[in-house]
Amino acid sequence: MNLPNRLTLARLAITALFVAAMSLAPFPGQITLGFALFLIASVTDFLDGYLARKHDLVTDFGKLMDPLADKILTGAVFILLSTMDVMPAWCTILIIAREFLVTGLRLLASSEGAVLAADALGKWKTISQIVTASYLLVGEGVGEPGLRVFAALYAPAVGWLGAALIAVTVLLTTWSGLAYLVNNRRLIRDY
Repeated sequence: MNLPNRLTLARLAITALFVAAMSLAPFPGQITLGFALFLIASVTDFLDGYLARKHDLVTDFGKLMDPLADKILTGAVFILLSTMDVMPAWCTILIIAREFLVTGLRLLASSEGAVLAADALGKWKTISQIVTASYLLVGEGVGEPGLRVFAALYAPAVGWLGAALIAVTVLLTTWSGLAYLVNNRRLIRDY
């Protein structure tokens, strides 16, 4: 197994650690630890794709598992943020519904021997989700010693930023889901 694919699998393991850390009974530095794990997992998303393209290590496994690992990570973080009353539940449901839709399309394509790789809009959607989730996580833990450096971002004067990030994420998520559906409508018509 090549390095990019190992990074993809590592992202799944780090996501499990992130969920475990965030799901435990509250402890000092919990959000800081969760944010650090989320950030590390997010960086592996960039690295695996970059290394695969740069060193010509793109595989069908990577084309399928990389987006799946992304979906698991973003689904986990937004579900946890919803349980913390930071992310509106309907936004999380929309994000997860989009991910199931795209995964379903990928399965249909796979049954025909094709692989639907992530497109540019999907990558922007992922970036917006990572930025939004990071902002919301840090906002929840800004009182912890490890995250106090970000306190200026959460002053009342910029309180609108979290809502704006959520709105952008919801719009990009919806747009990219609809684009996948339209661009791959032949897969649905064939069934």
